[in-house]
Amino acid sequence: MTPGSGEQSSLVTQGIDDVAKAAGVSTATVSRALRGLPNVSAKTRQRVEEVARELGYVASPSAASLASGRTRTIGLLTPWVNRWFFSNVIEGAERTLRRVGYDALLYTFDIAREQPRRAVDPSVLHRRVDGILVVGLPLSNAEVASLEALGVPLAFVGTGRDNHLTVRLDDYDAGQCATAHLISRGHRLIGHVTGTPDEEHSWSPPAARHSGWVDGLRAAGIEPNPGWEVNGNFDVQGGRASTHALLDAHPELTAIFASSDEMAMGVILAARDRGLDVPRDLSVIGIDGHDLGELVGLTTISQDASGQGHRRPSCC
Repeated sequence: MTPGSGEQSSLVTQGIDDVAKAAGVSTATVSRALRGLPNVSAKTRQRVEEVARELGYVASPSAASLASGRTRTIGLLTPWVNRWFFSNVIEGAERTLRRVGYDALLYTFDIAREQPRRAVDPSVLHRRVDGILVVGLPLSNAEVASLEALGVPLAFVGTGRDNHLTVRLDDYDAGQCATAHLISRGHRLIGHVTGTPDEEHSWSPPAARHSGWVDGLRAAGIEPNPGWEVNGNFDVQGGRASTHALLDAHPELTAIFASSDEMAMGVILAARDRGLDVPRDLSVIGIDGHDLGELVGLTTISQDASGQGHRRPSCC
């Protein structure tokens, strides 16, 4: 035992004893009341909280964690926080966690075309979280297994597999529906702006939406041209730049399906750059239900991103 650790332990114990004595309850009741645990009446909880405030007592989070074996923290793993879908899911998750007395510990794993993303290291989560929520981050089988080995609940939003709790849009159906909508408007030359390619993890949204586009075209007797597809990297700038490249190579296209609303907005901006009117000269459809979509006249397949983040993990 180091000198510092012994002194800290003494201070915490003495503090909780003072609160218990002043409130006329046991130290165990003080601990349960201040941690929001059950089996404490509302009147007793209020009394303990008032006494703790009067005495300036603040419970040690580390001591509470050691005593209960729980951290009251959920780890959030995501590729981005500055994209519409991801920020809305994270905001919804954090709001729900706060309501039930949990904190969120955020880890980002940027997915970029120029370089491979860093691998998920489960050791940084060990004994720091009571559960893990993976938001739109494609994981390898080895990464999933390493997270499962931590022994805490594991859930997915936007991605995931059938053997885990998963909240997501039916991405294949959305891609097929978007394509069918454009075909119903008379279009047969339909381009596709996809997200970051993810060949290794075929269960991810870009791959499923791409498959929906391909099968939607084939269902109408249209054979998709591989040159009709470009990568927009799931952001406005990427959607804009990739659309210019797409239309330079295939000016005959009359419609474009983008795998996200942010990329679809980039498509619209590129069309305007080229003097094209949307939808007269080029029809555009996206997926998300972005707050700003209406301002640019975007047709979209909506998903409740914030609502997906509201789903409460079983450990909370």
